[in-house]
Amino acid sequence: MAPALLVLGLLLGLYTLLYYNCIKGVKCRAHTSLRGKTVIITGGNTGIGKMTALALAQRRARVILACRDRARGESAVYDIRRESGNSQVLFMHLDLASLDSVRAFAETFLRSEPRLDVLINNAGVGADGRKGGSSLVFQVNHLGHFLLTHLLLERLMRSAPSRVVIVASSAHRAGRIDLEKLREPVEGFLQNFQAYCTSKLANVLYARELADRLEGTHVTCYAVHPGIVNTELFRYLPGWLRPLFVPISWLFFRDPADGAQTSLYCASQEGIEMFSGRYFVDCQVKDPWPQARDDAMAKKLWEVSERMVGLVA
Repeated sequence: MAPALLVLGLLLGLYTLLYYNCIKGVKCRAHTSLRGKTVIITGGNTGIGKMTALALAQRRARVILACRDRARGESAVYDIRRESGNSQVLFMHLDLASLDSVRAFAETFLRSEPRLDVLINNAGVGADGRKGGSSLVFQVNHLGHFLLTHLLLERLMRSAPSRVVIVASSAHRAGRIDLEKLREPVEGFLQNFQAYCTSKLANVLYARELADRLEGTHVTCYAVHPGIVNTELFRYLPGWLRPLFVPISWLFFRDPADGAQTSLYCASQEGIEMFSGRYFVDCQVKDPWPQARDDAMAKKLWEVSERMVGLVA
C-alpha cells in the first residue's frame, strides 16, 4: 500500500507542476478600466468568449454579445450581468454562417451604438458543411469575421484609438491555403481538422494584412492563440473518439477562463500598439510559423476574401 501511495503522490505532484507551469498559462495582469468603452465579442455566450466578456464587463465596458442562438445569448447576458454587477451587457443576433446576417447585425449596431472601441472576433466552429457557397469552417472562422470587420471599420476609426482582436490558434501551423479551393466542402474527421487549421492560418494572415492597411488610423489589431482549451469547439468529434478525448481534455486542456487571458490582454493592455498585426501567445508576442508570415499570401487572401463576401466584383 505504501509504495502505491508514494507513486500516486509523485504522479499528483508531477501533474500539479505540469498544470501550473505548462497547461494553465499566463494570467492577464492588465486591470485597465474600460468604462465608457464599447466592445463587441462574437460567440460571447459560451467558452472562451463568455469568459472574455465577463472579464471585460468586470472592467466596466459596455459589452455586446454577438451570438447565433438567442436563448443561449440572453442566458449568458443574465449570467454576466449577475457576476459582474454591470448592466451594460447586451445580446445582438449574429450568425456568421450567413453573410446576410452579418450585414444585418452591422446595420443594427451602427444604427443603435455611437461608438466601437474593441471588436473581438472570437466565434469559431470545428465541423464542416456547406453554407453560402463555401465551407462552413472557412465561412464562420474567417469570411464572416472579415466582412463584419470591414462593415464596422469606419466606426472603429471614429472611436480610435480602438482595437480588433482575432482569436486564431497554434493550429495555423498545419494550415494550407489553396486560393482555388477555399469554397470546396470537405468530408471526414481529418479533412475537417485540416479545414480548421487552414481557417486559423487565414486568421493570422488577415491580422497581418489588416494592420498594414490600418497603419496611421490608430486602429490596431492582434491575432491570439488562447491555448488548447476545453470548449464546445470539440462537440463535433466522432462518437468513437469521445471516450478517449474527454478525460484528456479535462486533465490537459485549459479551462475557458484561462483560455480568455490573451484575448483580454490584447483588448485592454496599454502600450501594445506597436505590435499591431502580430501574433500573441500567453500574453506575449510570438512569431507564428513561416506560412503565417507570408505577406504576399496575406494580400492575395484579402483580395479573394473581398470577392467571396461581395465587396468587389
